[in-house]
Amino acid sequence: MTRQVGRLTSGMRMLPDFLLVGTQRGGTTSLWRALIAHPCVVPPLFHKGVHYFDVAYPRGMGWYRGHFPIRSLAHRQAQGAPVVTGESAGYYMHHPLSAGRIAADLPGVKLLAVLRDPVERAYSAHRHELSRGFETEPFERAIELEESRLEGEVARILADPAYVSHSHRHHSYVDRGRYADQVDRLFGLFGRERVHVLFAEDFFSDPETEYARILDFLGLPRWSPEAFERHNARPRSPMPESLRTELADRFAPHDERLAGLLGVTPPWRR
Repeated sequence: MTRQVGRLTSGMRMLPDFLLVGTQRGGTTSLWRALIAHPCVVPPLFHKGVHYFDVAYPRGMGWYRGHFPIRSLAHRQAQGAPVVTGESAGYYMHHPLSAGRIAADLPGVKLLAVLRDPVERAYSAHRHELSRGFETEPFERAIELEESRLEGEVARILADPAYVSHSHRHHSYVDRGRYADQVDRLFGLFGRERVHVLFAEDFFSDPETEYARILDFLGLPRWSPEAFERHNARPRSPMPESLRTELADRFAPHDERLAGLLGVTPPWRR
């Protein structure tokens, strides 16, 4: 019922000024919590990620807009101060159609992309999918199965925009960590000036500095929460060193290309 009201009042509602587009298990929840604590940021009404541009696009923009605050009420709550809104969906950066949809439907929107050591991200994502019941195989076997699980899935998504691929969304442990292709696509569609890329390792080691840079990018006044908390960290057993080395070698050419795109070496390669 609440979402139906949101749809009916969609014309009065804000649209996102920024999107936190990924990566999954890259520290997005921690950054999101810090962002919505800012007095000039109003969050979506129901949850941090609407997932419209990846898996709910056929629902239409009226449905999407219904998830965001009524503009006049948001400004009243902020006592006349400028306010912005956004959302966070870790699949947006990886989904093959999301970036193009965002560029078409949200002209002027700014994107935040948080990247994490792709080996650690893959291991964390596997643990996450296990806990949610979307994975049953141990990590090493899931890595072995990934290529066959994903075979043809991108083509199916491109051929049928309403198709939702379970494996592409939940079993892309290595593929999601090939960041260079994803970042290059964002730069091509939005321009570098509208995409802010940061590293999870830098955010967690020096959150004040990274947060200030994000606020500057979003055009928000400088402000800082009382504390930067880490959310959704999961306990896990150590990854076998032989597997870690194998995965690091697989990611090496992608990390090298990423460094070329950004003009900076990722922290996991420093």
